Amino acid sequence: MARGKAFDPDRAVGQAMAVFWSNRYAHTTPRNLTDALGIGAGSLYNAFTSKHALFERALRRYFEEETGRLIALLEDPGLPVRERLREALCLVADAAREDVLRRGCMITNTIVEFSGRDEEIERLVRRFLDRQEAAFRDALEEGKRSGEIGAECDADRVAAFFLATTNGIRVLAQADPDAKRLDGLVDVALTVV
Repeated sequence: MARGKAFDPDRAVGQAMAVFWSNRYAHTTPRNLTDALGIGAGSLYNAFTSKHALFERALRRYFEEETGRLIALLEDPGLPVRERLREALCLVADAAREDVLRRGCMITNTIVEFSGRDEEIERLVRRFLDRQEAAFRDALEEGKRSGEIGAECDADRVAAFFLATTNGIRVLAQADPDAKRLDGLVDVALTVV
């Protein structure tokens, strides 16, 4: 008798990420997950212990893949700082515009869905946001040291502004992914540095 295909937990986390991202946590059923992963409920719980644990892993994967690209761009020493900032904001606007399913940002969606209801998820999301904000702040500080950005720039405040702008772009694009509007937000955001 032929043996079935081996279950790949890493691949399953990626598949679960897509399901949670599209449906949100509350609207994702165990059946949605087992159908997407091609496994039975017993295998799902044996591999991941709970829907919540699988969601945490999926959220971490999203951060690594989606936000990781933004952070890598901001940390790229091969580009001038202003160009890094523009490219990072354009990356967000382009991704938001190209998201035909209008899923938005999984991290932002999680903030809205879990706010005040799950301390563990809130801590995880805060770490993700802090890491993104730190990447903006580090780029701004580097720009100040090199003279590319004026010494009067308050890197903490501007980094927080860019964090809010990137999340705002993603939310706005869920309702209206108009390229002119999103590109305009990028242009205006860059006037603060």
